[in-house]
Amino acid sequence: MKGLLRNLFIFYFYFFYMNIFVAGLSYQITDADLKELFEEYGEVSSAKIITDRETRRSKGYGFVEMSNEGDGQRAIEELNDAEYDGRTLSVSEARPRAEGDRPKYNNNRGGGYGNRDRNRY
Repeated sequence: MKGLLRNLFIFYFYFFYMNIFVAGLSYQITDADLKELFEEYGEVSSAKIITDRETRRSKGYGFVEMSNEGDGQRAIEELNDAEYDGRTLSVSEARPRAEGDRPKYNNNRGGGYGNRDRNRY
């Protein structure tokens, strides 16, 4: 059941909303600035600047969700390679993250006594 709900959400999200990836942003741009930039092209559901987890500083890219695919496509065409706040933007349709795209962390913290299986004599 959980998988079915997830699939329905993905279907709804990707067929009724347009998720847009925006790179090349100035580090001073806020979520509100990004939303305002895209509102010229249609209704923006959300705009999010991605920040570093530890420093809370912008990473220079973000995502915008637009309610209408046609408006989103027009925004992509007009804003890609456009200059904004002194930087050239790279704007494209966001690709869905695959299950295997998440970073994997090894819980091996090291330590121990090296390779115990090694024949020492």
